[in-house]
Amino acid sequence: MTDWGALAAERLNQLAQISEAGPGVTRLPFTPQHRQAIALLTEWMEEAALRVHLDDAGTLVGRHEGRAGGGTFYLGSHQDSVREGGAYDGIMGVVMPILAMRKLNEAGRLPDCSVEVLAFADEEGVRWPTALIGSRALAGSFDPAVLEMRDRDGVPLRAAIEAFGLDLGRIAAVQRPREAALGFLETHIEQGPVLQEKAQPLGIVTAICGIERHQITLTGETGHAGTLPMASRRDALVGAAEIISEVNRHARATEELRATVGEIHVAPNVVNAVPREVRMTVELRSPADRVREAAGEHLHGFAQRVALASGLMLTAEKTYAQPAQPCDRGFADRLAEVIAEQGHAPLRLASGATHDASAMADLCPIAMLFVRCRDGISHSPREYAAPEDLDAAVHVLSAFLERPFG
Repeated sequence: MTDWGALAAERLNQLAQISEAGPGVTRLPFTPQHRQAIALLTEWMEEAALRVHLDDAGTLVGRHEGRAGGGTFYLGSHQDSVREGGAYDGIMGVVMPILAMRKLNEAGRLPDCSVEVLAFADEEGVRWPTALIGSRALAGSFDPAVLEMRDRDGVPLRAAIEAFGLDLGRIAAVQRPREAALGFLETHIEQGPVLQEKAQPLGIVTAICGIERHQITLTGETGHAGTLPMASRRDALVGAAEIISEVNRHARATEELRATVGEIHVAPNVVNAVPREVRMTVELRSPADRVREAAGEHLHGFAQRVALASGLMLTAEKTYAQPAQPCDRGFADRLAEVIAEQGHAPLRLASGATHDASAMADLCPIAMLFVRCRDGISHSPREYAAPEDLDAAVHVLSAFLERPFG
């Protein structure tokens, strides 16, 4: 009997060695490390009796051909990492379905429909200021304008894709027909502590949170820290502190809302001068768009009141918005059934992070399976999922695929 969890852990460790030098895993798209990962994944896909090719958006595709007219079910995730990341985020969602398909092939129980296992090139958006390249190409939502973006070395995305041996003129042809797309399932570490707290190896994602980002700038007046009276000050940092505190308070008081002030710049930023200007970002996330949007409106209203009361100038702009993506109820119920059959509680929870599944939702219904990760740590060399939890995931994926679609 194959120990699927131990095999998964071994393979993830092999992939983790394919990295730039330094702590953890740094594997960026369209690099020599990406090419090495493709070679290893190709070997494992072929071992699982999948027919393999690399598409022109950089996605490695392993296909099982089902009966004619039966449609295609998609599984997968991304091969790239953040800088100095971990061995599980993204890439685990490629290794797990490969093993599930190998398990089914060895048992002679391959699905009647076609199946494609996908290893997307770029989900993290680390090398270029864009993301979800491969999944957007498959779903038909790829924006060619991003090809002109440059990485920190000045290399355009267009040039990197061409140097990888891919044909930019064929990216549009990567799109899959909607009428034949049965669904997409992504397996991912939770990146949070809920499964560990509930002592469950697996979780069923109900929705991928929507995200919006705001740029807030407060402008006051600088002055000598020792001579300017407190009552006369127009201190931009004091105003910013009020807003930061309110962002935290409001999120703690609002169900299904997460809010973060993750970036702040102060001018003149010296020890003996009253701060003249503060620029900061506020990010809001929620699985309910109405909650997220209401929080954005509250943020702008509160910032206006602070600026007026403090004699500050305010500019506030929403710079990014991505709607929440609900997961398909039918697929979620199917996951719940097979998880229960494996002897685990079918726990349901939302995802606070964005995934390839959010882009694939433009093509077909989506589902996500979460795997417990130690202490909820992700995007870190300390990222870890236990072999027994990986084993549970392989068994659930294979049982999920065995059931007929449609």
